[in-house]
Amino acid sequence: MKIFVTGGTGNIGQHVTLTLAARGHQVELLTRTPDRIPAFQTMENVHVVKGCLQEPESMIAALKGCDAVIHIALGWGFTPEEMLMNDTRVTAILLDAAEQAGVKQFIYTSSTAAAGDLYDGMDETGLRVPTDLYGATKAATEVYMMGFRQYYSKKGGPGEKVRMHRNIIRPGYTFSSPAVPGGASQSDKRFQRIAEAIVQGQDLTFPAGDGTQFLSSRQIAQVYVKLVESDLNEEIFYALGSNFITWYQIACMARELTPGCQSRITAEGECGKPNLYCVDKIDRVFGLRFDGMDDLEEHIRWNLDRAKAKLAGEPLHDPVHSY
Repeated sequence: MKIFVTGGTGNIGQHVTLTLAARGHQVELLTRTPDRIPAFQTMENVHVVKGCLQEPESMIAALKGCDAVIHIALGWGFTPEEMLMNDTRVTAILLDAAEQAGVKQFIYTSSTAAAGDLYDGMDETGLRVPTDLYGATKAATEVYMMGFRQYYSKKGGPGEKVRMHRNIIRPGYTFSSPAVPGGASQSDKRFQRIAEAIVQGQDLTFPAGDGTQFLSSRQIAQVYVKLVESDLNEEIFYALGSNFITWYQIACMARELTPGCQSRITAEGECGKPNLYCVDKIDRVFGLRFDGMDDLEEHIRWNLDRAKAKLAGEPLHDPVHSY
């Protein structure tokens, strides 16, 4: 398939791009900065297109001949209007352009924030009750996508029906090291702080039970590929690890990976049973169930190497996506 990808140079997008290309798909990668990841310029099955989501003309031209769209690019703003314009409005324009171009499958990257506060066992059937602007914008875009089933006739009444399949992925906590040299990463500052403390032999203390259902960008890329290769329509999928991992556990792993480290790591307070998202649907539909531990060791090693280089005064590549 020929697949149009937005956000393909970001932390999730770079892994989706690599996985799609490895599967033999042709990736049309829209980016404002084509030189951000030089490796993509010469990669087989990847065509980098300079363009911007705020410029519909660049999107429309790049959509010609595409079979699918995977929309990963983050729409962000600091006011309600900016959030709406940069995510919901942009996605609506892209939806329309994709339908008009004859695209068969459209995947939107939402967030667990669209659903609101987590309760144990929350699954895709729950109501959307967002608690912040980001979640509200994601929820609004989801509803708009699901409602995009047909056009209205200019003469009044229903118009042409939408043929394109539309599906949604809701990532939770996602981390990644660069997929290719010079690539982006998404590394919580806590990974960085843990690594820097460990290489300097400093002690660390964490609230007991502070953690989440970690998932790597490499793992979540498998969900995108399974979905884009399916004939599903109007489905929502949570994409998270199946197990709960604490920051205390991560710090202990970092210490074990650092021979001779004398850091003391403690967890304070009581640790009750954590609330978990139900991730049975991606298992039931795609046969995917992820252990968040699988890629954590590699990511911890990456952060430890950076911490050692920083301590030695060596120059560091800016990971681009950190929070």
